[in-house]
Amino acid sequence: MRAALFPPGVSPGVSPGASPGVFRRVPRRTATLLAALLLGLVSVLTSGGQARAGAQELAAVPLEQVGSFGSNPGGLVMYRYVPTGLAPGSPVVVLLHGCGQTAQAYADGSGWQKFADANGFALVVAEQRTVNNASRCFNWFQPADVARGSGEALSVVQMVDHTVDSLSADASRVYVTGLSAGGILTASLLAAYPDVFAGGAVIAGLPHGCATSMIDAFSCMFPGRTATAETWADRARAAYPDHTGPRPAVSIWHGGADYVVATANQNESVKQWTHLLGGDQQADATTQLAANTTRSVYDTGAGNPPVISYLTPGNGHGTPVAPGEGADQCGTAGAYFLAGICSSYHIAGDWGLTG
Repeated sequence: MRAALFPPGVSPGVSPGASPGVFRRVPRRTATLLAALLLGLVSVLTSGGQARAGAQELAAVPLEQVGSFGSNPGGLVMYRYVPTGLAPGSPVVVLLHGCGQTAQAYADGSGWQKFADANGFALVVAEQRTVNNASRCFNWFQPADVARGSGEALSVVQMVDHTVDSLSADASRVYVTGLSAGGILTASLLAAYPDVFAGGAVIAGLPHGCATSMIDAFSCMFPGRTATAETWADRARAAYPDHTGPRPAVSIWHGGADYVVATANQNESVKQWTHLLGGDQQADATTQLAANTTRSVYDTGAGNPPVISYLTPGNGHGTPVAPGEGADQCGTAGAYFLAGICSSYHIAGDWGLTG
C-alpha cells in the first residue's frame, strides 16, 4: 500500500510524525472496508508524531474562536486573530493547517501573527474536526467538500464573509494559504472562488482536481499524476465555469525531498495555473533565496498576475520557517515546520502586504 512508502523516521527529507498531507480519514458517509483498512494502516505508521505536533500548541497569542459565522456545511471550526487597533478596510489572510494539526498550532508555527501585527491585517484560521476526519485532514479528495457552494470550501468562504462584514475589511484583498491537505484545499478555493480570493499560496500541495476519492488520492500524492497544462487548467476552470473576471495570484511552495506529496506535483501545479492565467510553463525570471530556495516567476500577460514557484531542495514535507527576530524571519521549527526560509514573509510580500 502507498502509505508504506513513507513511515516515520525512514524516508529521507520527511520530518517524523503524523503526515499532515492527506487522508487518514473516517468519512461522514459510510466507509468501505478497504478505506477503513487504509485508515488504520496510515494511523499506525504515523501516530507517534501527533503528540510531537501537539507540543506546538503552546500559543504565543491565543486565537479567538468564532462560534457562529454561517450555515457551516463543512462543519469546520473558525478561529480569528485581529491585531489591536486594526483599521477598517484592512486585508484578510486565511490559514489552513495540515493533517494532525490545529488552528492554533499552525498559526504559531508558521509565524503569520508577526506579519499581521506589523502590516495590519486580520487572520482567519479554519480548523478541521475529528468528527469529519479522524486525523483533522481537510477532505480535499471529496468533490462535495471542494465544490463551489458546498462543504468545507463554502464553510471557509462563510468565515471570510463574516470577517469582512464584522471588521469592515477589504473584500478585494482576501488571501488564502495552507499546508498539504490545507494547501490542496487552498488550490480548490482559488479554482472555485476566484471572485473571493485575490491570491493564494499552496504549500506542499497538488493541482486542483487531481483526486475525486480517498483511494484516488494515493497516486496523486505519490508519485503524482501527470496531465497536460490544458487538462489541469480545464479542471480548475470547471470549478466555476461562469467566472469571467480576474483570477487570483498563485504561488506554489515545495520541498525537493518531499516523499509525502511528491515534488513532481509542483510542476503539475505550475502547469495548471500558468495555463489558466494565459502564460506558458517557462520561467521568465529566477532568484536564489535563503536555504538554496529557487524563486521562479512565470509571467502570464494580459494584466494577469504572475505564477510564482518556490523550490527548497533540502526540504521534506512541511511549511518553511526561519525562527528569529529579523524582518524576514518567522515561526517555530518543529514537526512539519522546516527551518531555513520564512515562507510567510515571502508570501505576504508577493501579495503586497509587507509595505
